[in-house]
Amino acid sequence: MSFLVKRDKHAAAPRGWKAAVLDYFYVIAGSTILGISFNLFQLPNQIAAGGVSGIGIILHWTLGWEPAYVLWGLNIPLFIIGILMLGKSFGYFDYALKTLIGTLMLPLSVFLTADWPAATHNALLGALFGGIGVGLGLGIVFRGRGSTGGTALAGQVFQKFTGLSLGFCVSAIDGAIVLASAFTLSLESALYALISIYLQAKMIDVVQLGFNTEKMALVISNREDKMRRAILEEIDRGVTRISSRGGYTGDDRPMLMTVVSQSELTHLKQLIRSIDPEAFFIVTNATEVFGNGFYRGV
Repeated sequence: MSFLVKRDKHAAAPRGWKAAVLDYFYVIAGSTILGISFNLFQLPNQIAAGGVSGIGIILHWTLGWEPAYVLWGLNIPLFIIGILMLGKSFGYFDYALKTLIGTLMLPLSVFLTADWPAATHNALLGALFGGIGVGLGLGIVFRGRGSTGGTALAGQVFQKFTGLSLGFCVSAIDGAIVLASAFTLSLESALYALISIYLQAKMIDVVQLGFNTEKMALVISNREDKMRRAILEEIDRGVTRISSRGGYTGDDRPMLMTVVSQSELTHLKQLIRSIDPEAFFIVTNATEVFGNGFYRGV
């Protein structure tokens, strides 16, 4: 198969066997957490929050089908279709293998925990904690550079034949599943599903980006040299000097960029104002800052 070819020169370099093993652990652990959250929160409260799991919930409550078998029955054919129809665009061998593991592990975890009692029969709590749990599981799988298949693969196939963006294709499929739940289950269930989908997305971001948010500041000042030295010496943070030009005057206006921790932000603002009260500066969030003085992981 064309997706089995070696990665090209633009792909990330191999990270060693320990990192590879950790990736597979993430995929297995994330799929397990996802399956448990599905059974404890979403299934008993009829929250079909998109994806193949949402189809499983609809078919369980309308036809009595076991969700684990529905997931296997849909995910495995989607995986095969992904290989045959997408070819190299499906992904390389490591991603395909992790996706296969996620595709098999999610239904297995749903099957093994099928007899666990529901954590709650309150639909709102089910939507909230189901979204958090499923998002946590998916986020861990994504940290392992894998996938659980499902509508993500269906979206890739849809994208290939329509030319639409992948995000739109996946959202359209998930939206159709939620809409179907409004007709087959109840409108209230569909509304709870939307809450759950929102929390899933937020939780994935938390797992991917972490809770820590640093601050990036862009500073334009007539006292650029003094400002640069002050940031370097008083705050002890690196500074990058960026060449820029005023849009109105056309004059060269050097801009300073620096990244500080949340606790250092107040000191930075006071420092900027004390040196140049007329300085123009922007402060914005910066997630996953790597390098000296910040996070060094991968």
